[in-house]
Parts: sequence; structure tokens; C-alpha cells
Amino acid sequence: MIIRDLLDNDLYKFTTMNAIQKKFPNAEVLYKFINRGKTDFPNGFAEELRKEVDAMSDLVLTAEGEAFLRKKCYYFDSVFVDLLKGYRFNPNEVIIKQNGGDLEVEIVGLWYRTVLWEVPLMAVISELYFKLTNQKANDFQATAIAKAKEFKAIGAEISEFGTRRRFSFEVQNRVVEILKEQMGKYLNGTSNVLLAMKHDLTPIGTHPHEWFMYHGAHYGYRMANAIGLENWVDVYQGSLGIALTDTFTTDNFFQSFKPKYAKLFDGVRWDSGDALLFTDKTLQHYEKSRVDAKSKTIVYSDGLDLEKVKEIKKYVNERIHDVYGIGTYLSNDTGVKPLNMVIKLFTAKPEGYSKHIPTVKLSDVSGKHTGEQEEVELCERILKKH
Repeated sequence: MIIRDLLDNDLYKFTTMNAIQKKFPNAEVLYKFINRGKTDFPNGFAEELRKEVDAMSDLVLTAEGEAFLRKKCYYFDSVFVDLLKGYRFNPNEVIIKQNGGDLEVEIVGLWYRTVLWEVPLMAVISELYFKLTNQKANDFQATAIAKAKEFKAIGAEISEFGTRRRFSFEVQNRVVEILKEQMGKYLNGTSNVLLAMKHDLTPIGTHPHEWFMYHGAHYGYRMANAIGLENWVDVYQGSLGIALTDTFTTDNFFQSFKPKYAKLFDGVRWDSGDALLFTDKTLQHYEKSRVDAKSKTIVYSDGLDLEKVKEIKKYVNERIHDVYGIGTYLSNDTGVKPLNMVIKLFTAKPEGYSKHIPTVKLSDVSGKHTGEQEEVELCERILKKH
């Protein structure tokens, strides 16, 4: 069994689950697996994946996990932790098909329930692929130690974000251990809640693209960012204050990121496009909003490696607090080719709607747009007029 603990998941899935069940408890959704790298999955992969998904129905929040959430995740109320104690994965929500080397995965059901599938499911697909294709990890530990020392030497604060495309839980666990040993105060934490608990670290994360994608479907693309931010503030009252900017392009986001939010949120996250251009736009927006940029944070988190971090850090030059969320470069630098895949929200059915409607994401890189082409084009036309 690959996933052996309910908390072997990223924090943002739990924070989003909490916000969903408070704001949209009856919303239904459909997620789809997108095989960006055109990976050829081996025969029988779907059957093995099915076994892993079915086994996840036995996962429960342990007493240790409950105590950790109540102590460390102060932004969760007791009602939500009690909800998690009763939560069970329902394998019937996951549809798996395979045609030759093509793998199809869909997740369907109530949004507050299905939101927890994405990250562990991707971790299972990744680890299972390497297992069934008989690929072994090299001596990744020496590499991880060297990277940790380099990050510390340049004063880069990092968070480990590697759950979704890790080689295995064991590799990710050891990497987090090495980062803690080598980096000290320069390791801010890990997105994986189980590993945060295991290594006495801070779990890191706020909200994903799907939060704003749903708002786009429910309220329209012009209002999606503004209402999404307001609903987040309503649930968390200023906690979990790093705002994701690129669901409908960063330029569109900053139109909605009024001085109220610029002052209230701790900072923003960069996840696509040109990091240096994003830095300039962010600094300009804070200046325009009369906010001291040095009191704010940018979390850089798109496909980072040591060289990219060095480049960004040099460019930022202490004009704003810069931190780095690093995933596959740490959790799967093992001598194999990591899978290039995502699971994205595809449709949503808000309460009272008669049918599912498409959801889209407009990245700052056009090739990373997701959703039906017709809906993507509609969204682009609407926002051009905004």
C-alpha cells in the first residue's frame, strides 16, 4: 500500500476542503488526469492503480494526527478536525481506465470530499509507475545534501513541495530529513502534512488554482478572483495569507487585488511565466497600493532548481521577502525521468445549477491553459474586455 496515512497529503488540500465545506458544501465537481508528458503506462497499470485506490478507503485520521492538527494548524476549528476524524476516501469517486499505454482517471462527486484525492492519487501514479517499470533510485542522498548546502549558502529560504511527483514516500521522507539536518532556519517547512508531523516542521500551503477556477464557473470570470479572495478571508480571517495569482493570468489577478487585499494578505505566489517580470509587476502593485513591499512575501514555486533560485534571488535583491517552494527537483532527483502530469478541476456544478459547467485555468504560459478549448477562448474574450 503506497498511501498509508490520511495526512500523507499536501496542506492546501485540507485548507481548501475546510473552505469548501463552509462555503460550498453541496457543490459537485469533476477532475481529470492530464498526462502532459505523454507517458506510456505499462500493461496492467490501471488494475494496480485500482487496488491502491481501493485500499485508501481504510485510511483514518490517527490520534497523533488529530493532536498535530489541533496544535499546529491553529486556523482549523474543532468542527473541521472532527469532520476529518469521520472522513473516509470513497473509491467509487475515482474512475480508472486504460487503453494501451493511455491512462484515464476521473474523480467525480461532492467537491468538499473529492478535493482530497488529487495529491495522493498523483503520488500513487508516480510511485507505481516507477515500481512497475522496475526503475530504481540512485544515491539521491548525496545530491540532496549538496543541494541543501547550496541553498543555505545563498541564504534561500525554501519549503519542500514534492509530494505529487515524488519517486516514493521513502525518498521524500529522507529528503525532508536531510533538508532539516542541513538547512536549519532556511527550511520553512514542507507541504506534506504527515512529513511535517514526523519531522516537527511547519506544514506549508494555502489555496490552489481550483479555488479560483470554481469561482469562475460559479460567479463568472470577471468576479472570480475578487470573490475567491473575499471568501478565503471570510473563512480564515487573515491567516493562510499567500494568494495564488495566475489562475486567470497575473495581470487579471492584480486588477482584483485591491489595497484591502494587498494589505491583508501576507504576499503572493508565482507559479507560471517569467519570474523576474512577475517580481516587477508585484513590486509595482504594492507601490501603487501604498504598501511597503519589504513587509510582504513572494513564494516562487514553478519548476525551480538551484540555478533558477540563484537568478531570482539575485534579481529580487532584498526588495521583497523571497521564499521558494521546491518540488520534484528535491523529491525526485533520483536518476529517473519524473512524470509530467497534473490533475485539474474540469467541471463544476454549484448548488442549484441544473448541470455541470466547464472550468478553466489561464496560466501566464499559454501552453499550460487547461479546460475545454471553447471555454478557454470564451474566458479570454471576457477578460480582454475587463
